[in-house]
Amino acid sequence: MATNFSDKSGEGSSPSSVVLENDDHVQLNFGDFKLCLPKMNGFALSLEQRNHLPPRNVDLFPNLAENHVKIVLYVHNRPQYLQVVLSSLANVEGIEETMLIVSHDGYFAEMDKLVQGIRFCQVKQIFSPYSPHLYSASFPGVSKGDCQKKDDPSKNNCTGNADQFGNHRSPRIVSLKHHWWWMMNTVWDGLPETRRHLGHILFIEEDHFIYPNAYQNIQLLTKLKPKLCPDCFAVNLAPSDVKSKGEGWDSLIAEKIGNVGYAFNRTVWRKIHAKAREFCWFDDYNWDITMWAMVYPSFGTPVYTLRGPRRSAAHFGKCGLHQGQDKNLACIDNAETNVELEEADKVPNIKTNWPVYVFKKQGGYNAGFKGWGGWGDHRDWDLCVSFAYMYHSK
Repeated sequence: MATNFSDKSGEGSSPSSVVLENDDHVQLNFGDFKLCLPKMNGFALSLEQRNHLPPRNVDLFPNLAENHVKIVLYVHNRPQYLQVVLSSLANVEGIEETMLIVSHDGYFAEMDKLVQGIRFCQVKQIFSPYSPHLYSASFPGVSKGDCQKKDDPSKNNCTGNADQFGNHRSPRIVSLKHHWWWMMNTVWDGLPETRRHLGHILFIEEDHFIYPNAYQNIQLLTKLKPKLCPDCFAVNLAPSDVKSKGEGWDSLIAEKIGNVGYAFNRTVWRKIHAKAREFCWFDDYNWDITMWAMVYPSFGTPVYTLRGPRRSAAHFGKCGLHQGQDKNLACIDNAETNVELEEADKVPNIKTNWPVYVFKKQGGYNAGFKGWGGWGDHRDWDLCVSFAYMYHSK
């Protein structure tokens, strides 16, 4: 698949350059591919209508800062976690100058209520209308006649493609990857509030505790990246090792992109977007492992992120994103953060004259990893590619 776009900024095609687009159209070469978006049910349609509502709190914060970094928080259904995250965001210095976009995978009343209670900045809510959690009797939920577990379609007369381990799709699991990809395409190319945003966008999850200095540090990093790390594709608030608090050196760090508090610009999004089929056809239900093992290696160059030597965000909690909803297999904790803030975490703690230390070789998931499976059904592949196509189709 090829993506054609014009760079009118004159800054070339390096990952740190900014693409200035005068229109919203990106030409995609999908061959004979046709959009495969399922018909929305009534509830999904009502949520899609909410996606078009303007941001709230504009009366409290009428003006966004000129060079603000927008923040996207993606959530499922862990209200005890979300309360912690929102409390931490309320204490972030500079949060009032930007917009928080909350992307929901499914609809859950308590999560909705918490987001509607935000008063510390402009806030926009979006709901994936194709979330499997919204469909109880049809794809992308469970359809009648779907193969289950390790069913053999020829023997069981059922529908579906098994993954590399012989397992058929689980809607609850595939929603992880679907939501992230739908959200990315919607934020960058669908929302009027962001589809012409030329700066960086910061992405966080509902189990990320955000430090008071996070927003100011991310602004510093985005300014330093073109000069100090022109080959860096992104900036991060925390190390790629989620258990690490950072090295504490008098140095910036360039390493592989982590999944806690990462930010990139539209130029990098276009590179990711151009790899839609690589993303959508890789047999792993995790978006981040798919990026590490398949998408980033396909760029042909090392893919680094720039961060500080101390974390400005922390992963907390024991329950995974879609754990805790089954009454018989509930994953329960008290959303204790175990995060001890020091004075250095409350003020910008990145120095503009620091050198950059590069971690050239790191462990974890890399090119050649075959994936954890859970993503073998061709209907999921087509829906995933459709998300990349939906805002660019005539």
